[in-house]
Amino acid sequence: MSRAMAFRKPSAEEVVTIKSKTPHISDVKLLNDHWLLFVIFMLLGIGIVMVSSSSLEIAARKLDQPFYYLVRQMIYVGIGVAVAAALLRVPLTFWEKRGSYLLMFAVLLLILVLVPGVGREVNGSLRWLPLGIANFQPSELAKLFVIVYMAGYLVRHGDAMQTALGGFVRPMVVLTLICALLLAEPDLGAAAVILATAMAMMFLGGVRFSQFLVLIVLMVLVMAALTVSSPYRLERITAFMDPWADPFNSGFQLTQALIAFGRGEWFGVGLGGSVQKLFYLPEAHTDFLFAVISEEFGFMGGLTIIALFSFIVVRAFMIGRFAEKVGLRFASYLAYGIGVWIGIQAFINIGVNMGVLPTKGLTLPFMSYGGSSILVMCIAIALLLRVDYERRLVEYDNHKKAVGHKKTGAAKGAAKW
Repeated sequence: MSRAMAFRKPSAEEVVTIKSKTPHISDVKLLNDHWLLFVIFMLLGIGIVMVSSSSLEIAARKLDQPFYYLVRQMIYVGIGVAVAAALLRVPLTFWEKRGSYLLMFAVLLLILVLVPGVGREVNGSLRWLPLGIANFQPSELAKLFVIVYMAGYLVRHGDAMQTALGGFVRPMVVLTLICALLLAEPDLGAAAVILATAMAMMFLGGVRFSQFLVLIVLMVLVMAALTVSSPYRLERITAFMDPWADPFNSGFQLTQALIAFGRGEWFGVGLGGSVQKLFYLPEAHTDFLFAVISEEFGFMGGLTIIALFSFIVVRAFMIGRFAEKVGLRFASYLAYGIGVWIGIQAFINIGVNMGVLPTKGLTLPFMSYGGSSILVMCIAIALLLRVDYERRLVEYDNHKKAVGHKKTGAAKGAAKW
């Protein structure tokens, strides 16, 4: 897909072509992406199994409850699926009109985390808001709401972004504020994901390449300055370059992860057979879950997980492209943003586990233990499915008009479904 063709108004010939397509399913209420749902539930199911496998010994030793993390993960998945099913009925116009308010709400939560006595500190970082029986991580919600806001902004100010400097600078000011709040926690990983996703969306929106190139250079310089100015970040970089130089201190996480990959070989040691999860590999059920998967299921198991994530990203871009063809610009931007976000976060997490990227505290989407990540990812998939649904609905309605059928109330009723 070329950038020059992205998000332009369809020509008369394309509209005729779109209208002439016959929907594969006549009942619009059945128009769902079943393959995407199948892959998502596969990842959620595998995640539950692997969280159980990687946390049984830790939970038994620390909490005297072997199934503590398993039960909570199953509850998180149940809540996430229920919320996603409810939000699937919300039209995309709701999100488009309220994108700015949602972003302001996310900023408010990020500020609230930094208030002394409100935010909860874990491992030296203020990233969580205590909610009684569980903690919530506002940065996860900020990732989603930034995508919603950017999709709406590109629809409203897409021409200004391509022609005027001000149209490009305004969203960058907002992103700078959010990244500054995240770095204050500190959470460099979330800031990098948000900034990279927003930049990709602006690139697809047609921002001039010279501006985009300048932004990339500035981003690299800022990241380098932040790394050099922070001792613990600099230590992570040096440990990443040569983890075996200090395998029992700064390089401990990475060396243990690499040992897990080595033990897994081609087909793994079998489910539950991991040794590295037994108090050797820190955060085995969260940040380093992929290393445990690769140890227990080997190279083929890890490759399967990568293939599933690749399918989601490709599917998201296909959904976005189809929405673009029928003129649903906000829906198209939203689908592209969600696809880029999932792809970047999965790439960083897997790259950290494999030792090709410096250590970052990012979860593996849909799989790692954590209620905030599971809930927000389920919501993102609900939005992606809604994009696909509304696109199919437009094609269905256009087809009925094209063949001269009398318009019924079915399409109107389905729009509110």
